[in-house]
Amino acid sequence: MNPFDMMKNLAGMQSQFKAVQEKLAELEAEGSSGGNMVRITINGKFEIVDIKLDPICVDNRDVPMLQDLIRAAHHAALEKMQEEIKAQLGPIMAGINIPGMGA
Repeated sequence: MNPFDMMKNLAGMQSQFKAVQEKLAELEAEGSSGGNMVRITINGKFEIVDIKLDPICVDNRDVPMLQDLIRAAHHAALEKMQEEIKAQLGPIMAGINIPGMGA
């Protein structure tokens, strides 16, 4: 294989990767639990950008329940983000294995 062709392919992949990173930065997904008592918003980098708690779920006598609701809302947001990434970037990412994104 011609080394110059390999360099062209690498440069093309780098520009595609940069475009993917920029697009991911713009994505957001929200997950909720407990009938929307807990809502978590994450970005395309899977970072939590917002947490909203209904005051009714903040009971210092039942902290474990609130912890479970937060975990469930975060999990729901992660699932939505993974679906959004697959929908938005599927054609670009074909053949690239990203951990946590499934097959």
